[in-house]
Amino acid sequence: MAGHSKWHNIQRRKGAQDAKRGKIFMRHAKLIYTAAKQGGGDPDMNPALRTTIEKAKADNMPNDNIERAIKKATGTLDGASYEEVTYEGYGPNGIAVIVHVLTDNRNRAAAEVRHAFSKHGGNLGETGCVSFMFDRKGYIVIMDKEGKVDEDELTLEAIEAGAEDIEVVDNVYEIYTMPDDFEKVRNDLSELGYDIEEAEVTLIPQNYTELDKEQEATVTQLIDMLEESEDVQDVYHNLKIAE
Repeated sequence: MAGHSKWHNIQRRKGAQDAKRGKIFMRHAKLIYTAAKQGGGDPDMNPALRTTIEKAKADNMPNDNIERAIKKATGTLDGASYEEVTYEGYGPNGIAVIVHVLTDNRNRAAAEVRHAFSKHGGNLGETGCVSFMFDRKGYIVIMDKEGKVDEDELTLEAIEAGAEDIEVVDNVYEIYTMPDDFEKVRNDLSELGYDIEEAEVTLIPQNYTELDKEQEATVTQLIDMLEESEDVQDVYHNLKIAE
């Protein structure tokens, strides 16, 4: 794999979001809405919806909010209609950035993304200008908080379940799968009793770029501004966050 812990980037993102609960719930609601709209409102029959609900609950989103989003999608409640848009470009110092937006106002979302890039010395590009630098992968994190996980045993079980690769960084096990194998690997490992900290299908950079502290700060300012937008669901980048 890319030789860098994605988990460190996720920890930074989660820490930055602690004070933004309202926006986090709104993002989860839109993801739940889209998943239910596309595959139906029954989580047992809709794996994408089940995954989004699990992620929402991990962020302590109230059940009422979750149910409301599903009802909107299935026509029980009136609500806005959302569309997915992806923007690509380069941040400062040539960092590749992909922004996934879910919005009910495409013009507003485009203006906010464009403004963030412009303000922090980046440039939006054409579709496909940086996406070739990323691979779509299933990503599962298992935390060995008590030092009880047998690395060899977990590696064999993960590969047997269908995992492509596994990395270990400071008792954090990062497991990578093909997107189609993600659900099976996650379910198999969960049934084996492993505590899954993070699980998603995401974009993984083929290579990370390391910058000095001042350059990194400039890039993280862009990422932070993008993530503050209620329309922005995910920001993918190839910056190696310093540990």
